[in-house]
Amino acid sequence: MTDLPAAFAAHLLRDRRRSIHTVRAYQATAERLLDFLQHHWGGPVARERLRDVAAADLRAYLARRRGDGLGNASAARELSAVRAFLAWVGEGTPAPRLRGPRVKPGVPRPIAPNEALALAEEVAEDAREPWMAARDWAVLMLLYGAGLRIGEAMGLTGAVLPLGETLSVTGKRDKTRIVPLLPQVREAVEAYAQACPWPVSKDAPLFRGVRGGPLSPGAIRLGVRRARAKLGLSDRTTPHALRHSFATHLLGRGADLRALQELLGHASLSSTQIYTAVDAAHLIDVYRNAHPRA
Repeated sequence: MTDLPAAFAAHLLRDRRRSIHTVRAYQATAERLLDFLQHHWGGPVARERLRDVAAADLRAYLARRRGDGLGNASAARELSAVRAFLAWVGEGTPAPRLRGPRVKPGVPRPIAPNEALALAEEVAEDAREPWMAARDWAVLMLLYGAGLRIGEAMGLTGAVLPLGETLSVTGKRDKTRIVPLLPQVREAVEAYAQACPWPVSKDAPLFRGVRGGPLSPGAIRLGVRRARAKLGLSDRTTPHALRHSFATHLLGRGADLRALQELLGHASLSSTQIYTAVDAAHLIDVYRNAHPRA
């Protein structure tokens, strides 16, 4: 049975093209479920018996996980992973129907344009070497100026050079999209490429770490954490918040929701519609601060 979670993970990575983070989380959930059922049922769990898992078993499993401190959102993700695992084990047979916990949709927290630029400048100024400063500035400009996910920026290779007016980006599930590049973003990436001490080849990562290997997203996140502390920005000011800000600021300037969906690489329009809530929240804040009777 210990081979099942690993085989499930291989299926997600190979056949479903899920991200490595999702694969790891789903594999861990499958391992936890099997361990729970072994104790819950009082014996070894054969693959065939997994097809007989009932809603009561899943409720007991979720109760155990809630006892571990899981909140609603985490419990909902856990249930989603369990359903996917059981459906895979059952070769398409759906998992038992079970209503998951209610999760209030979160609203992204964008930052103001001047804060986005100040954050990027602070991260660059804190770099140890000039070429690293150019690198960090280029990465953060791609997040805020082109709406890339940090993993998408890290996935770029030297093949994108020389840059044109658009950039081909490979996003989640290996989906490719075309994003326009502002002149400032293009100049930032080109300046880094010229300053980089390692040759930028077409099959090598564009962004390099201090020893020449692929740049870790953690290095950018660490730089952002330090910079936001110096600038007094919220803990929710993360590299991903720059992508949120990209979307929110475009929408606030009249961008079409469908066009924004394409720019962000969202598979569903519902994922993009959360930014309308952000814009509405901004309007309410402006109204409350400006209206004499508010």
